[in-house]
Amino acid sequence: MKNDTKIYCESMETNIGKLWIGFTSKGLARLEFSTREDNFTKELKKNYHSIVEYDGADSDYSKQIKLYLDKNLKSFDLPLDLIGTPFQMQVWQELLKIPYGEVRSYKDIAVAVGREQGFRAVGMANNRNPISIVVPCHRVIGSSGELVGYGGGIETKVKLLKLEGLNIIEKEHNGNRLYFIA
Repeated sequence: MKNDTKIYCESMETNIGKLWIGFTSKGLARLEFSTREDNFTKELKKNYHSIVEYDGADSDYSKQIKLYLDKNLKSFDLPLDLIGTPFQMQVWQELLKIPYGEVRSYKDIAVAVGREQGFRAVGMANNRNPISIVVPCHRVIGSSGELVGYGGGIETKVKLLKLEGLNIIEKEHNGNRLYFIA
């Protein structure tokens, strides 16, 4: 069911890629890496009737994201307007508890939300996270320490974790590059 709330959108170029920001009067509703505005808008149209291009000065959202990407902010202080299933909301709330520069496994999150065998369900909730970076799904890794699954791409996940000071090891396996926490 679509939300009657108006959502404002803006974009920003970063050293990691183009970020699209969507926010309502309640808070940050969407943040994603995308090369195309129509992909971002398509996602917004799933939940909102009214999409408005934000044309003011930099929003608090873009200011804090810039500070984070410049290594001048470790904890966001932004209102959030998350839309998801009760389970997704539970997982996303758990992600918000992962401190800057630390990681948790999908299994760790599954245990924390009371679904010990639900690491695949946690992975799907992570995949549906509408607010990357701020709801830090990039801080969730495989139990083996391998960096797996990220909507913005594994290379972006590597950059974000390196930005937060984690040491990442790259390995070659059967012609594929794999990344692990050192």
